[in-house]
Formats: sequence, structure tokens, C-alpha cells
Amino acid sequence: MIDSTDLVIFDCDGVLVDSERIALRIQREVLGAMGWVLDDEEIVDLFIGRAAAAIGAMVEERLGAGAGAHWHEVFHRRHREEVDAGLPLVDGIAEALDAILPRVATCIASGGDHAKMRHTLGTTGLYPRFEGRIFSSTEVPLGKPAPDVFLHAAARMGADPAACVVIEDSMYGVQAARAAGMRAYGYTGGLTPAERLAGPETVLFDDMRKLPMLLGYEAPAAA
Repeated sequence: MIDSTDLVIFDCDGVLVDSERIALRIQREVLGAMGWVLDDEEIVDLFIGRAAAAIGAMVEERLGAGAGAHWHEVFHRRHREEVDAGLPLVDGIAEALDAILPRVATCIASGGDHAKMRHTLGTTGLYPRFEGRIFSSTEVPLGKPAPDVFLHAAARMGADPAACVVIEDSMYGVQAARAAGMRAYGYTGGLTPAERLAGPETVLFDDMRKLPMLLGYEAPAAA
């Protein structure tokens, strides 16, 4: 069991909703059509865990004026369509949340904007479980790997960063958690290889069903 945890902060994409695989495919197709051909590994390294504003700036720098806005419009339209067609939860997260949410304060801190999270979390039924405790990189000066969104979430939730843990699936996310002085739990069941998540103050795990035990909450609370 970990020591003195006052707040568990969840990333959204790839931790709660299994949307990163959708995003990966759409990124590859949209950017390829725009003239920036990338393989899956390159897309993971460049974009997974980054805020849309940061990705748009990279597209603009690579492809020229107006490219970032075009990417944003096409990517997000296609992403909404794919989510509407069917978005699963990350495997095992429902069971994990049943065990964790009754026992400790929780929130979401994501690189995604609020509209996107309302859509993905709403589609999967998770939005009511976190409503009022959802924070976005759009609220702070810098997105991940900067610590801003995690520090913002902790401040809004009244928690000491040293007493927070972060559940992440991206390289930039675990870097942000470390920079915030928080303990990171890196989920290796997603797209980012385990070696990209490994580092100080970071526990790696490959199954969301193991998370309650790692946090010290082995079974759902009694009704």
C-alpha cells in the first residue's frame, strides 16, 4: 500500500476510455493525406499524451501556415464520428473505479479539452462519476510534459502534490507527474512501450484490475 494518498488523478484517453487507438489511426490517415507520413511508433512518440494545441503547433511548423487549423478541424471531426460509432472503456477500468472511487478523492486531468472529454466520457457513461472534478490543459499555460495541469488539479481539489498519485499511459504524462512532484502509475497496456514510461517515482502495471491493489484498495466497498 502506498503512503498518504489524498488524491488519485486519472488521465482520460488511454486510461479511462480506449480512445488512443482511434486517435492513432486517424492521426496517421489525416497527416498522411496532408503530406506528413508517419508510422505508428512515430505518432506515439510525437503526439500521444500531448494537448491538441501542441500537436497543432507541430503540424503548423512542419506543413506551413494554416495546416494546424486544417488538421484540428479534420482530426476532431473524424474523432467525434469514430467515438459515436462505438468507444469502449479501457479494459478493467470499470472494476478498478468501483474499488477506488468510494475510498479516496479522485479527479481527471487531461490534455484533451472539456468538449472532447464530455463527449468521450459521456459516450462511455463515465462522465457522471467525475462531473465537477474534470480538468483540462486548456485551463493552464502549458500542457504535458509540463506539470501545470496536474498542479492545477491538485490545487482545485485542495490536495498537496506530494500526496497525489497520477494514473497515466503516455510518456509525456508520466513526465508531467514527476515534474509535479507526484507519484506516477504508468499503465503499460496501451500504446506506449513500458520502457518509455519507466522512471523515478513511477510504478508500471499492465492490467487496470491490478490498480486497486497497487493503491491499497483491494476490493469494492461494501454496499
